[in-house]
Amino acid sequence: MRVLAIESSCDESAAAVLDETGGLLAHELYSQIDLHRAYGGVVPELASRDHVRKLLPLVRGALAASGGSSQDLDGIAYTAGPGLIGALLTGAALARSLAYAWGIPAVGVHHLEGHLLAPLLEPEPPPFPHVALLVSGGHTQLIEVRGVGRYHILGDTRDDAAGEAFDKTAKLLGLPYPGGPELARLARTGTAGAFHFPRPMLDRPGLEFSFSGLKTAVLQTLRGRALDERLKADVARAVQEAIVATLTVKAERALEQTGLDALVVSGGVSANLSLREALTNVAARHGARVYYPRIEFCTDNAAMIAVAGLHRLRAGERQGLAIAARAQWPIESLPPVGDAGTLQPLAAGGGPIRMN
Repeated sequence: MRVLAIESSCDESAAAVLDETGGLLAHELYSQIDLHRAYGGVVPELASRDHVRKLLPLVRGALAASGGSSQDLDGIAYTAGPGLIGALLTGAALARSLAYAWGIPAVGVHHLEGHLLAPLLEPEPPPFPHVALLVSGGHTQLIEVRGVGRYHILGDTRDDAAGEAFDKTAKLLGLPYPGGPELARLARTGTAGAFHFPRPMLDRPGLEFSFSGLKTAVLQTLRGRALDERLKADVARAVQEAIVATLTVKAERALEQTGLDALVVSGGVSANLSLREALTNVAARHGARVYYPRIEFCTDNAAMIAVAGLHRLRAGERQGLAIAARAQWPIESLPPVGDAGTLQPLAAGGGPIRMN
């Protein structure tokens, strides 16, 4: 089976072609960072308009790079939610229209399921069942993953996600958008121990998260201080240490609670190298292994949508003619796909994402 995938949930337009035997044949991505930087964050209306301009050329580019054409496709997968509703509808409308014109099935994919399954693209995919730490700008969740569509939320954030804490702190420090990666780079030059920020909810049992208090602590620390480069670097390091420590302790608790020996870390924040190092060390102490998507598949991309879509199309899922998207969509509501032990592996493959 060969699938074309389209991603348009927020501020990245992307298309990919995945073949279950040939692997990832093409993956194209256009980032809207420059468009939104002037506003300090994503402007939904501008994002939707830019998807309209970019998605079809990306689809054409992905098909050409795959060495095939629409006649070689067996289905189309697209991000149907959660995300910015206008942005989602641009991808859904294009995908559904192409599927109708080409006479092939289409399936709407849950964006977070795409992140959870992104490591299946790697040469050594994670086994089922496993614990997943899904950590991004909008979500911070610990999930027990027993198969495709078999998800049980172990812990969620009560307010800000970890990625939001990175981004909001970066904004307080005057760093350019997108703030999270900028803060991580600045943290490398910070002084260890210069500041100590709270590790939210580590003083009680459980697997839930809360990062809004961390942002408040940073705001109070900066009040009345001259914001020079040394101060910014020291604060950036302390904030990163607090977030990494919180995520690491909770992930360790999840491994202990479930008794599982595999941890998947996905989502945009999973590209953070300090987090990767800390989680790898924790897993080693427990005799567990950590699985990550490659760096370019941590942030939003169509390759991960192709993985989820291929599994669901292969299982016989089909979408009707209606163009539908959801701004909110509980991942536990997804139907399961077969049994974990009977899932056929995908062929690994694909080089770095081609940026347009």
